[in-house]
Amino acid sequence: MADKLMKFSEAVKKYDPVIGLETHVELSTNTKLFCPAHVEFGGEPNTQLTPVSLGLPGSLPVVNKAAVDYAIKLGLALHCEINEWSQFARKNYFYPDMPRDYQISQYDKPTNGNGYLDVELDDGTIFRVPIERAHIEDDAGKNTHIGGADGRIEGADHSLVDYNRAGVPLIEIVTKPIEGVGARAAEIAGAYMRTLRDIVRALNISHARMEQGNMRADVNVSLRPSPDDPYGTRSETKNVNSFRGIEKTITYEIRRQAARLDEGKEILQETRHWDESTQTTAGGRVKTDADDYRYFPDPDLVMLHITKEHIEEMKAQMPEMPRERRNRLQKEWNLTDLQMRDIINADALDLIEETVKAGAKAAGARKWWLGEISRAANAKEVSLEELPITPADVAEVEKLIASGKLNDKLAKQTVAGVLAGEGTPAEVVKKHGYQVVEDTGAIEKAVDDALAANPDVFEKLKSGNMKPMGVIIGAVMKATRGQADAKAVTKIVMSKVKG
Repeated sequence: MADKLMKFSEAVKKYDPVIGLETHVELSTNTKLFCPAHVEFGGEPNTQLTPVSLGLPGSLPVVNKAAVDYAIKLGLALHCEINEWSQFARKNYFYPDMPRDYQISQYDKPTNGNGYLDVELDDGTIFRVPIERAHIEDDAGKNTHIGGADGRIEGADHSLVDYNRAGVPLIEIVTKPIEGVGARAAEIAGAYMRTLRDIVRALNISHARMEQGNMRADVNVSLRPSPDDPYGTRSETKNVNSFRGIEKTITYEIRRQAARLDEGKEILQETRHWDESTQTTAGGRVKTDADDYRYFPDPDLVMLHITKEHIEEMKAQMPEMPRERRNRLQKEWNLTDLQMRDIINADALDLIEETVKAGAKAAGARKWWLGEISRAANAKEVSLEELPITPADVAEVEKLIASGKLNDKLAKQTVAGVLAGEGTPAEVVKKHGYQVVEDTGAIEKAVDDALAANPDVFEKLKSGNMKPMGVIIGAVMKATRGQADAKAVTKIVMSKVKG
């Protein structure tokens, strides 16, 4: 039976929402956290394994130094306190994709603690998200349920386990309860996740591709009558792997919980799952408390000692942070705050910058990524990065326009061909014969034909009324299959008018 929902506007008037995010970021190290097994997305199932990642008896873990350095860099970016001593612990629970029956994580002695992240909202407001910890742990494998709808376990007749992901290094960033979010709860969560994604990419520690599971979040939501009351019972929606999914999860949970509280029903402390197809959350299991995991220090791993000297070494390697980079690019590209915000909201900053690096002007790059390409992404309901067009392709189109080989119409047709999977811009141009007509004789004949077919327009142009010029240009473009240069057409028309 579908959950009863309260109108969102009414829910946030009657109750004070408190949210929390536990974000798992998969690190882009070459090998796993505790063994030399290679890490590669999309590999043949169960081929990236060692005795350690399979949890075989007698196998001993050895910490990946690069993963620890990545964690320190992220801690610095999140204004965390980097603990001199941190410790790995065993988090005990059974699940088929966890070959050891415990996860190696950090509990009471994490590498990073007590930080914050300032995020910018759509209207320019800065909101500070408090961070409790950013600790290191290894990932589980992946279950695939066969026979159930959409790969779910319900209705499946058997399941397959791929252990390639087991042991891949993660950093889990856990926020403190985020208060004062009100009606902007979903917006704040989305802005936080996007900012976090930009940071880990800037640090070059993760690909942060949510659709590939490199970055995913557990979303906590609770309601209370007012900010002066204790926190309400929270739900935790697990492994949401899209920005929109996170935002919609928060909105849905606020509406669902408000309706239950309004009817005097209790909120269960449980895990839930976001269903993209129905745009709803569904209950899972009753949420386990930390005590039930029986955390204890892993006896096979010594404590990590992170010296002040090593932290300073990591500080020296820190790159330009996203906000500094945005401010610099906004100045270099001569953009208004609104124009830059449009780029950020479209998730196009990296793509535009790469297009500029490939030789395009910023204005041209911005026009394509926020125009034709963005419309194609929206129509297919995918991200810009998932489309079969690269910054190098867009830069090539801009070069063809600048050289006079393509006009605007042909350029749009070329981009459409690339998006349709027909190849590079050069291949699309060659395949369809897209090229501006450079034969002035052919253009002049098309102009003469257009003027002869529209004598009334010709007379208006001769009298100095330039408004109907578009009629002639359109006729010439039609005659040349859009391959005439509009400027050349206008020049010839004016010579005929004055002559």
